[in-house]
Amino acid sequence: MAFKSVAKTAAQEENVLTQEKFDELKEELERLTTVSRKEIAESLEYARSLGDLSENAEYQAARELQAATEERIRRLEHLVKSAVIVSDKKKGIVGFSSKVTIKKKGEKEEHAYTIVGSEEADMREHKISHLSPLGEAMMGKKKSDTFTFNTPNGRQEYTIVEIA
Repeated sequence: MAFKSVAKTAAQEENVLTQEKFDELKEELERLTTVSRKEIAESLEYARSLGDLSENAEYQAARELQAATEERIRRLEHLVKSAVIVSDKKKGIVGFSSKVTIKKKGEKEEHAYTIVGSEEADMREHKISHLSPLGEAMMGKKKSDTFTFNTPNGRQEYTIVEIA
């Protein structure tokens, strides 16, 4: 059985971030490495003082919190180290940080999204990744361009209404 090799593009290997998200991640990393580590160490010390560690729920909870925090620190260190900060927005062309209003073919309702790196994507805030099927299909398009992309419900066709 042959496996298909999929080469990653540079944008997929790098962590594309806006300056705002980069700063937010650096702040979180700083807080975790200074404040949270100290608090967890204090919790572990207190839990140890309670006696038998094999049946000490507080100690086990503190150890689990420590493991999760250290994993998050490793993840953030990797993200910050490999981040590519994008800020050069081309007027009138969909790219990173573009706020794009689109309309599905045959419908009147419009939807607005901001194109961001995958680390920032959040549908609740209408932020979609440049690597998502919709985001990828919009990249490089101009106002009034029509584009299509595949979804589980089949091929969808949209028109770019506005780019900010």
